[in-house]
Amino acid sequence: MDWIAGLLVAAALVAVSGAVGVVSRARSGRVREASAARTPARGEAATTLGLGADRLGDAATLVQFSTEYCARCPATARRLGALASGFTGLRHVEIDLGRAPGLADRFHVRQTPTVLVLDAHGDQVARIAGVPRDDDLLPLLHRLTGSPNVPAA
Repeated sequence: MDWIAGLLVAAALVAVSGAVGVVSRARSGRVREASAARTPARGEAATTLGLGADRLGDAATLVQFSTEYCARCPATARRLGALASGFTGLRHVEIDLGRAPGLADRFHVRQTPTVLVLDAHGDQVARIAGVPRDDDLLPLLHRLTGSPNVPAA
C-alpha cells in the first residue's frame, strides 16, 4: 500500500470515528419512552429492582444506575435528588451496579449513569442513557406527577 492510500484510510477512520462520536453525543441524555409493546407486566421493573412500595414515589421514581468509577454519576445523583425534592410524589433511588451486576444485564445498561423512570405502579415508562437533559426530562416529570413546580436548577 502506498502512502496516499494509507493517508486516505487514516482520514476515513478519523471521519467515521468523528461521526460516531457526534451521533453518540447527540443521543446521550435523551429520554426514550417505553413502548406499549415492550412494557412488561405491571410493577415488574420495581420488583426486579427489589423496590417495594415503600421505596417508590407516590407519582414516579427515578432509578439511577451508577458505578464507583463513574465520573458523572455523583453530579447526576445530586441533580436527580434536587428534582425529587422539587416535585410532589417523586423519589430518586440510586443503585450501584458494582453491588448488583446482574441488573446491568437485565436492564441492558451499557453506560452509567443510566436512569429508568418508573410510574406510581413501578412500571418503566422511560429510560435515559447518560446524564439526563432537563429539557427532555422535565416535561415527562410534569406529566407523571401532575406538578406545576419548576424545580431550581
